[in-house]
Amino acid sequence: MGATRLVILFWALSAVDVALAGARPSEVAVGALFTYDSSIGRAAQLAIELAVDDVNAEGTVLSGTKLNMVTQDSKCSGFLGTIEAFQLMEKNVVAVIGPQSSGIGHVISHVVNELHVPLLSFAATDPTLSASEYPYFLRTTISDYFQMNAVASIVDYYQWKRVTAIFVDDDYGRGGVLALGDALAAKRAKISYKAAIPPNSNLDVINDVLFRANMMESRVMVVHANPDTGMRIFSVANKLQMMTSGYVWIVTDWLAAVLGSSASRDIKDMSDIQGLIVLRQHTPESDAKNKFISKWNSLARSRNINSGLNSYGFYAYDTVWTVARAIDQFLNSGQQINFSTDPTLYDSNGSTMHLSTLKLFDGGEQMLRQLLLTNFTGVTGPVQYDSDRNLVRPAYDILNIGGSGSRFIGYWSNHSGLSVAAPEILYQKQPNTSTSAQQLYNVVWPGGSTTTPRGWVFPNNGQPLRVGVPIKSSFKELVSGKGPDNVRGYCIDIFNAAAKLLPYPVTYQFVTIGDGTRNPIYIDIIRRVAANSLDAAVGDFAIVRNGTQLAEYTQPYIESGLVIVAPVKKATRSAWAFLKPFTLEMWCVTGALFILVGIVVWLLEHRINEEFRGPPRRQITTIFWFSFSTMFYSHRQNIVSALGRFVLIIWLFVVLIITSSYTASLTSILTVQQLETGITGLNSLISSSLPIGYQAGKFTKRYLTQNLNIPMSRLVPLNTAQEYADALNRGPKHGGVAAIVDEKPYIDIFLSNYCNFRIVGQQFTREGWGFAFQRDSPLAEDMSTAILQLSESGQLERIHDEWFSRPSCASDDDSEVGETRLGLRSFSGLFLICALICLFALVVFFTRIYWQYKQYSNFEAAGEPSAPDADSVRRQQRLSSLGSFKELIQFVDKKEEEVRRKMKRRPSDKDNQAAGSSYATSVDSA
Repeated sequence: MGATRLVILFWALSAVDVALAGARPSEVAVGALFTYDSSIGRAAQLAIELAVDDVNAEGTVLSGTKLNMVTQDSKCSGFLGTIEAFQLMEKNVVAVIGPQSSGIGHVISHVVNELHVPLLSFAATDPTLSASEYPYFLRTTISDYFQMNAVASIVDYYQWKRVTAIFVDDDYGRGGVLALGDALAAKRAKISYKAAIPPNSNLDVINDVLFRANMMESRVMVVHANPDTGMRIFSVANKLQMMTSGYVWIVTDWLAAVLGSSASRDIKDMSDIQGLIVLRQHTPESDAKNKFISKWNSLARSRNINSGLNSYGFYAYDTVWTVARAIDQFLNSGQQINFSTDPTLYDSNGSTMHLSTLKLFDGGEQMLRQLLLTNFTGVTGPVQYDSDRNLVRPAYDILNIGGSGSRFIGYWSNHSGLSVAAPEILYQKQPNTSTSAQQLYNVVWPGGSTTTPRGWVFPNNGQPLRVGVPIKSSFKELVSGKGPDNVRGYCIDIFNAAAKLLPYPVTYQFVTIGDGTRNPIYIDIIRRVAANSLDAAVGDFAIVRNGTQLAEYTQPYIESGLVIVAPVKKATRSAWAFLKPFTLEMWCVTGALFILVGIVVWLLEHRINEEFRGPPRRQITTIFWFSFSTMFYSHRQNIVSALGRFVLIIWLFVVLIITSSYTASLTSILTVQQLETGITGLNSLISSSLPIGYQAGKFTKRYLTQNLNIPMSRLVPLNTAQEYADALNRGPKHGGVAAIVDEKPYIDIFLSNYCNFRIVGQQFTREGWGFAFQRDSPLAEDMSTAILQLSESGQLERIHDEWFSRPSCASDDDSEVGETRLGLRSFSGLFLICALICLFALVVFFTRIYWQYKQYSNFEAAGEPSAPDADSVRRQQRLSSLGSFKELIQFVDKKEEEVRRKMKRRPSDKDNQAAGSSYATSVDSA
């Protein structure tokens, strides 16, 4: 019984200990750090107060525990904000709401990391705060990473390629612009100029920064600043005439916060921001949101606060609820709110900072885990975090400032991009971020224009374009000139005609490059364009790989490619020219084959065809006459045997091929020019060791050495068409070149004046000529469109015909030059087939003769009378006699008809002899 009482007492004491251990505190402290006197701070202060009252009044969250909010004013100062943060930590807060400044957030994040106190900011949007070095920082608003993607989508929607970023040069500004650059790069656009404004700059400094930005070509301005500096930016921009037609201003959500907080807007300020596109954090409509707005307005009126509510007030309200729910879950899991001394913090000798008063929150890691598991619907919509600690479903409203307020033109969300439908509706559907699905309402741009601005102008405040033009001593049909005001040529006419078709006026000034005696280095001119020493390069510029890496080229206005030109000579007239189509071996084999076919046909026809019989002399004549007359299809002899006809058909086909080839080759030899150097195309050029000429300054040298691996020692630079002709005429043996490699348009001009040279082989590269502009220059695209218009209208061809007339000395025929003699190799297959057919016919013929000969011999032996004793001896002697070679030849020479007649007669003779013998025997018996 006593033991039972002890057990009961033990369990009672244990229950008391558990109850004491799990007892919820009556009050929990949470810190709040923001700037009271600011557009964001005024909205957030009332929102936080309302949220604390609602949490404490709510029975289901923190039941029995009061949420105590300890606020500190950072006063828009990084230094003071840091001091205020330390003061909050001394009050043993379990979490800190704020700060609203990204710069202060960077500093305080190191403090909370050390003390394990979660930091929840409803206004610090710098994307770099999400780095892994700040594990206790949690953003309860939308990161500027998403906002800059929204800006990039707008830029891409209107097909702008370059923007100027205007920002305050602090952590908030730099982090946002960094995210903007990445977002634009994904849309194939970029920040062309960064206009950084130092913090707390006066109007003069802002004026200098904007003036330099206005000198750039981009007219798409993206402003990412704080409210104080931002409003001064527009005031200065208005004075610099930068708020007029042709400009585009895209402003991040700070301006929407300013406009939302201004209950009575200053008319002067509104006149400075007409036509702007402004982003605002999207909060879906709901009863909870409307109820909160009503409460906030009532509290503001009761305190005579003139400031209005902005989107950051909504996020501040939800942040308090996020902390309250996390604390509730923390306590419900049995955790205790305890603080301990941080051994790394101590007071140095004589210090008055009292760092030892800062305590380490023992449950900080568990509290952070509960915060990341937050999942509820607040006044801003779903409050939930993804794997990157960002709020789910980030979205923005897109506004257009006009009159005394703003006009809604669309939404952006990371689910479906730009749209005019609310994001909460689109989140119920499949994502569709294709370009065709993007949509916005019409915008009224600065200056009151409804036409989408082009987004760029010529830089240097309207100064004419600096257009570089290469001046050479030759090929003046393409480009020539003695000064900037006297530039002409085919390429110049194309450029002038295309410039007239641009939808806007363009002023330009030619800058001649080169002294007219030696060719300038073309890639150096392109480098000057890339280095901004020139705005464009116009002339005979080939669009090649190393050039496109430096500059932007237009659509090609003429096709080009490398070809080989070599010296040629007319074939010499000779009395024996008719023998040149075939080589000696070809003639010999062809003649032998004629005789062979004649003999084969004679053998096949001799025994059955009277036309192939007669005296030996006549038969030899018939063989030669028949074989050579088939060349002209004039043979008189009829072929009666099947084998003979088969051989003749094959032979006539061979004769047809031989005569056709001979005729074509003889025509070519008598009319086509012949090569002097033996270079017939690219392969023979590479394999030879002969010197090669090229045009100095062009890309040909690099192509020959790098792509074709031709040694530099073989290359000879040439400048003019006259140097081309001289080098080719001298040839390799006299210090000249064997061939010249250059682009087709140059060679066409060269050959129109020099007639003893020709293009050999095929064109072995494919490129074109275009005009070069600076990288990503919008003018390159517009000029390409103009060149296509010139081509479609036929003007491009007319300009070509004006400068390139019909060559004065070019040959009328387009026959290729080179060796035209035909060798045995070209007909070896044909001859082999013919020989095999003849061999086959002979094998069949002699097999048949042999069989016939055997039959004939047997019949001859059977027809001889013999005594009983001498029969076998005589028969063997007869067979031996018939089997001799001479007898075989005689048998072959016999007519087929005669052999058959004798073979048919022998059996009848034998029967008669047998009948006579029987009759004689009977007479003797009688």
